[in-house]
Amino acid sequence: SLSLRKAKTPRRPGQKKPSNIEKDPVGVYCRIRPLGAEDEECCVEMISSATIQLHAPDGLKANRNGEFKETQYSFKKVFGINTNQIELFEDVAKPLIEDLIHCKNGLLFTYGVTGSGKTFTMTGSPGEGGLLPRSLDILFNTIGPFQAKRFVFKPDEKNGMEIQGQVDALLERQKRDSQQSVPKTPSSRQKADPEFADMISSEEARKFENVDEDCCYSVFVSYIEIYNNYIYDLLEDAQFDPIRPKWLGGGTPVRNNEFIAPQSKILREDQNHNMYVAGCTEVEVKSTEEAFEVFWKGQKKRRIANTELNRESSRSHSVFTVKLAQAPLDADGDHILQDKNQVNVSQLCLVDLAGSERTSRTRAEGSRLREAGNINQSLMTLRTCMEVLRENQICGTNKMVPYRDSKVTHLFKNYFDGEGKVRMIVCVNPKADDYDETMLVLRFAEVTQEVEVARPIDRPICGLAAGRRHRNRAFKDELSSRLDERGDPNNADDPALLKQLMESLPSLPNFELVDPADDQSLPRLIEILERRHRVRQMMAQQYDQTANTLKSMFQQFDGQINAKETFLHAQRCKLSEKEKVILSQKTELERLEKKSKTLEYKVDILQKTTDMYEQDKRSLRQELETRDQRLQRELTDRKRMEQRMQGMVTDTKFKWEKECERRVNAKQLEMQNKLWVKDEKLKQLKAIVTESSGVGVFPTERPEKPERPSRERDHNVGQMRSASPSPLHTGLPVHPMHRRSHSAGGEKWVDHKPSSNLDLDTVMQPILPNAIKVSTPNEKALSKCQKYVLRHQELASDGEIETKLIKGNVFKTRGGGQAVQFTDIETLKHECPTASSRKRGSGSGDGAAHMEDIENRVS
Repeated sequence: SLSLRKAKTPRRPGQKKPSNIEKDPVGVYCRIRPLGAEDEECCVEMISSATIQLHAPDGLKANRNGEFKETQYSFKKVFGINTNQIELFEDVAKPLIEDLIHCKNGLLFTYGVTGSGKTFTMTGSPGEGGLLPRSLDILFNTIGPFQAKRFVFKPDEKNGMEIQGQVDALLERQKRDSQQSVPKTPSSRQKADPEFADMISSEEARKFENVDEDCCYSVFVSYIEIYNNYIYDLLEDAQFDPIRPKWLGGGTPVRNNEFIAPQSKILREDQNHNMYVAGCTEVEVKSTEEAFEVFWKGQKKRRIANTELNRESSRSHSVFTVKLAQAPLDADGDHILQDKNQVNVSQLCLVDLAGSERTSRTRAEGSRLREAGNINQSLMTLRTCMEVLRENQICGTNKMVPYRDSKVTHLFKNYFDGEGKVRMIVCVNPKADDYDETMLVLRFAEVTQEVEVARPIDRPICGLAAGRRHRNRAFKDELSSRLDERGDPNNADDPALLKQLMESLPSLPNFELVDPADDQSLPRLIEILERRHRVRQMMAQQYDQTANTLKSMFQQFDGQINAKETFLHAQRCKLSEKEKVILSQKTELERLEKKSKTLEYKVDILQKTTDMYEQDKRSLRQELETRDQRLQRELTDRKRMEQRMQGMVTDTKFKWEKECERRVNAKQLEMQNKLWVKDEKLKQLKAIVTESSGVGVFPTERPEKPERPSRERDHNVGQMRSASPSPLHTGLPVHPMHRRSHSAGGEKWVDHKPSSNLDLDTVMQPILPNAIKVSTPNEKALSKCQKYVLRHQELASDGEIETKLIKGNVFKTRGGGQAVQFTDIETLKHECPTASSRKRGSGSGDGAAHMEDIENRVS
């Protein structure tokens, strides 16, 4: 009949914690990984075995004015760059394994920035096994001789354990062996995995001596990952690859045995209020190699990706749980005690947290960006929970701890409430680029050290006497030796045979002799003794016959055995030869298997890397096409702009050619006017000379003012002016009075001529004899003068430059300064010689006065 016994996960009785309960702080350790290159700048320094110093890199000091000071952080212990894996295991993980064997739970997790060595610390590499393989090795080295047979302990899928009888366990094993479709757990009798065998050498093997030999043990392992805040079972047998899923073109999953979407697991609470993952696969393992093979099976399904900071960055939090079920032996020391109250299940969770990262440094996009956001959010929730726990314990408050905000904190809620020992390893990358993230990690580690967790209580397994297994083994050894000795027929000293012989004889009656001459009792006693003598003789004869028969049978058997031994000897010779061949083939097979596994792992990594590169290639190609289109648009705009600029250059060139032609014509006209004036003067001079050389008969007359030829006439007879002109008048030269400008008074003037004015080289120029010329007016110049004039140039409506003389009076103000009051404006205008108007000066006065002014200024 099937007998099931349910075991419970160990828990402190009752939810109300006594006030005098002992507590221990969370053990926080720090491990510093070596720098990637010798010339890299380092920002972390190990001060002592428990203290490190963090200092800002030189570039950061320069950017922030050197305001950062060195900061020191203390831990339970600091492991430097020269620390090997065995030293780290001895101080951190070994006590947790000892507690696991003594029915106490434990939690160990690694925390740090991406690329700081968390996965290496937890898993390790060939030749340098991490905490996980070393924990499995010391556990099985300790409980190996005391393990129960398979299926004696069976999970009940409710975070408990059922105990089956020996018969039911045997039926389960036979059923598993007969059903080929059911995936078998690896056999513990197989040889060690070559990859695992390289991780831990025989010299580094460890074991505990204080194990309870009166108990039977069984180990169950499970492996989950928390990806984007969803829980996935890495040991679940499914026909899909969660890393490279296959989809149809329409976006639906393939259903015909190729791909089934992975189902996330949910968290539940058992009857003892402990959190567990419902429906999680728990595999019973019997050796270190078998357990590590199960771990490696799940590790291949774990999500990793290539980022700018880490070639194989973990994109999820992984939790490897080692569950140890133990039950005491019965009083005889032969079978497991069928008492559910004496069965205990303890577990150790080894957690590899994904590293915190900044997307500005990793340049994550798409799914990588979403993964980084979920990782940072879960780590932020863990920090918040630690801060609230610390505040509740220090200040005596009762704030609610937000465990449910993240699957990581919700799963391990019981540990922080006092269900086991908690230890954390802070992995630090000392390079200067990780300074900001490292500072946040170390601050969180400081807060975590101040959180206290209730110390687990030691509980005895049962009240039976110790040494039951040893006494049972000694009894079996003695029994087997006695049974071997029973093969000798002359062995008469065996108490069991004597007892059996005495029981087969007739029993003696109970009577009492009171007289030597008793006629009734003595004959009766003699008769009984004679009867016993006859029975004894008959038994001796029968015994001799049986012994003779057995001797003949033994002789016959000896002959047959000799013949069989001869045959076996020949077969052994052949078998030894076959074994040599098999051994050589096994050696070759192991080498090929190791090579095959290594190549499979490399192919898997290369396939993942190829997929990522293909995705990057597609994105880069798309970006290149976008940039090509943008470049084509820019080229088109540039050509359009060039055409527009060419048109503008052509228009500007044509405009300036017209302007240059106009200015050349104006200059030619100006030179012609100068030549005309000189010709007139020469004519007058010639007339004066002619008159002075005569007798003087004629009276002296004032010659008439010669008429100035028109512009059209000058233009027509311009070529004739080079010859000596004939005198027009014979009288004396006339010196008419020219009109003086209003600005020619006796006052002192401030002549303000801005530096931006153009020099027009005109004949008429305003002359201020008593003036102080300045380009910018100042108080000193204004205080010395009574008048002020500003030469202002602007473009007239006909396109010519027009000069305005803006005049004013200078007077003192009440504050002691100088002010100007404008009173008059004179305009000097430049006109084209082809225009109808020929004004070239001030608008005041007529044409005759204008000509006289020109002549007087030239003379």
